[in-house]
Amino acid sequence: MDLMKMGQQLLADKLGDNAGGMMEALSGLTGGNLDMGSLMGKLTEGGLGDQVQSWMGDGENTPVSADDIKSALGEDQIAAASEKMGVDADTAAQQLSDALPDLADKFSGGGSLLDASSLMEKLGGASGALDMAKGLFKK
Repeated sequence: MDLMKMGQQLLADKLGDNAGGMMEALSGLTGGNLDMGSLMGKLTEGGLGDQVQSWMGDGENTPVSADDIKSALGEDQIAAASEKMGVDADTAAQQLSDALPDLADKFSGGGSLLDASSLMEKLGGASGALDMAKGLFKK
């Protein structure tokens, strides 16, 4: 299963038409392909190391604010992401701050990002992945 398409499906329930824009924005933050390792590295380098570790670990996820995301990624990156998402920069930063902890949590285990086969095993195969997708961002 294409993880990019799965990620887009995961976001579709929360963001509707903006799901593709979120995936495009996330991909743009990592050079064109969704690379969670690179994205988590950028956030860590930007001062969010403790939060990233909490998301990738097995405990509770530490929240992150839109301002923290802006600071860690930079205004230029947020502006580019907002353009792809079709929203203003503040909304993009807020949506990223809502989505990134859950995405990192779902794509990791025991403090490390999972490879595709481990991820699918964790989710219980394709049907488990889609079931998880339906509830990932609902509050």
